[in-house]
Parts: sequence; C-alpha cells; structure tokens
Amino acid sequence: MLDEVSQAVLARDEVVKYLRGGYGGKNEEAALERVHSYLDELRTTQRYQMYRALQHPLYPILRKIEKIPEQTQHPINATRDHRVVYASNHKSHIDYLVEPIVLDDCGVRPPLIAAGINLFGGPLGLIHKYVTGAIPVRRNTKDPAYLITLKAYVAEMLKKHDLFLYPEGGRSYSGELKNAKTGLIHAALTAIEPNIVILPVAIAYDLVLEDHILAHQGVKKKQRPFTRELAEMVRYAVGYKSRVFVTFGAPIPVSGVDPQSRSDVLALTKLVRTRIGDIYKVLPTAVFASAMRPSITRKDLESRIDRTLEVLAARGANLGVTSGRQAIDEAAEPLETRGIIVHERGRFRVRDRSVLRYYGHSIDHLLETSGRTH
Repeated sequence: MLDEVSQAVLARDEVVKYLRGGYGGKNEEAALERVHSYLDELRTTQRYQMYRALQHPLYPILRKIEKIPEQTQHPINATRDHRVVYASNHKSHIDYLVEPIVLDDCGVRPPLIAAGINLFGGPLGLIHKYVTGAIPVRRNTKDPAYLITLKAYVAEMLKKHDLFLYPEGGRSYSGELKNAKTGLIHAALTAIEPNIVILPVAIAYDLVLEDHILAHQGVKKKQRPFTRELAEMVRYAVGYKSRVFVTFGAPIPVSGVDPQSRSDVLALTKLVRTRIGDIYKVLPTAVFASAMRPSITRKDLESRIDRTLEVLAARGANLGVTSGRQAIDEAAEPLETRGIIVHERGRFRVRDRSVLRYYGHSIDHLLETSGRTH
C-alpha cells in the first residue's frame, strides 16, 4: 500500500503527464515502475527526538568547530508564519551537521535536508534516511523520470516540512561561490503553499576541513564514495580547529513568482545567490589568502589586506576582520600549521598555492575582479 506522500506524488499533473507518455515515455507500466523505484529511494523520515539525542559519527570532528550564528531572528520569525526553504552556499560535508544544529540551538526545528546521494551508503545513510530526514539527491542526472519524481516529492514534503537545500548543487571545489541551480528552487515553487519564503544562509569557516582535498582536485570529476571521503577528512582532522559562522538573511517572499516562467525562476535563483553572497562572513584567512603574494613582507601584506578591506567595507560586506594587522595575527598561524604558507626570515611565502587560492577565491564575489593572482 502506498503512503500518503507517494499517492500525492503520483496524482500530481506533471507525474501523470509523464506516465501517460508526455515526456517521451513509451510504456506506462515501465514508467510507473521507474517512478516507484525513485520514490522508494527518496522516501525519508525525520525522528526529531532521536535527532537531538544522536551521537553523530562525526562528533569527534564537530566538537573541534566553534559555531557562531548570526541574525537568528530571521529563521525564528519566519518559521512562525511561513513554510521556510533555507538556501545555503556549500563549503563542506560538515555543513549538513552544523547548520541544522545551529537552528536547533536557537529553538527552530531542523528542516529536511536535500543531500547528495553519496552520503547515503552504510550506517550513516540509515541515520540520514531514518533520523535526520535527509532526501538523497542524484545530482547532474538527466533522467526525466527522476527529475519529475524528485520535484514532485520535494513539493509534497514541503506541505508538512521546512526544507534545507544547497542551490550550488555540491561543495565548491575552487572556493568560489558557485552559480546556483534552479531545480530544487523550482520544485519548492510548485508546492502550492501560499506562505513559502526562501531564507538565504551563508556558511563560512576559518578553515574548511576538506580544504586540501577540494583544492587539489580543483573540479569535481566524479562522485566518490563517502566512506573514502570520510577517511580523508579524518586524516585532515588531526590538529584541526576552526570557527564556523552561520549567517541568516532576511526571508525572500516568492508569492509573485510564476513557477511556470523560466525567467521568473531564474531571476529568483540569481537573487537567492546574490543574497547568500552579500551575507557571507569575510574571515581573516580569506582576506589573508586574497592579498597574499608568492613572497611578501608582513608590512606589505598588511597594506594589501587593508586596501582589500576598504573595498569590502565600501560594499557593505559582512566583515569578521577590520585590519591587516588583525588578519595576519589571526590567520597566519593556522594557515602555517595547515601547511599552506610558511613564515621565515621576516617574509610570508606560499607553500601550497592551490589551497591558498581556494581560500582567496571565497570572497571573489565581493570584489571587483575575480582574477587568479597567486
């Protein structure tokens, strides 16, 4: 027997059209079988009390991160009267843990999360599927059966749950704020919920746990098993310690957006990406990396950082550092410990250019140019 959500998904116009061959399907029975298989894969449950008590497998890493929330009045107020779709940039696998925990800490029930399907293998996958309420997403697939089923499922789940999604589609391998994708935002718009708002969220780390892994790969070439990525993360967790800022923006109403209009959906998606970029916390490691040269004295580096900060301040950036001196005092040691720079004979030198670029690019969207200078 089908559950209530599955029945609702199968009754949606776009799914009925697909089953009847409207999207190139030739066999209604085969099409129905595909939709059912994807529904089984997508089906998720959030057990909130277990969620709160859960000792997550990544807790030994998570405890090394100081969580600093900003502007929490936005989710607190928005969830009182609206169905909320949280849209965040994506830096690390730790995001999936930190952001819901921050919401929970300020009294907001964690939403369902749209997460990459690679996170759903083994025991961790069972936790995501039956406790945290994560929806496995096959990114970059072009199978119409899957895309239609995914959008329909998300739209139906939004009738009862808030949703957390990452419009970039995956972590940034370059460090930059990537362009946002329209898929899940479009799905949210089709939920037939009159009170939906999109709440932008920006997450920023002093040090990203996977920085070396992401920066050296440069671009995502293929999906790797999460167990392998987890092993690499544990390796780089030795001596790791960082702050993470989770900044919430003002909610964006979507009542005037036509989900059937590609231009409306695209304009909304671009607006969401812009708002995320505007509230992104500018941290010492980012401005240090952005201003760094292959070899530079402290005095010259301070001056370069001060000029960068002047530009950022003029643009109303969310600054977590106010001077070149402060940036160097707070960033130099952790970057050197991380093996990214070295300080010798009164000069800072680049030791790992790829990772330094990764941090520098994180504020490219706030500066006039995004030239790669290192």
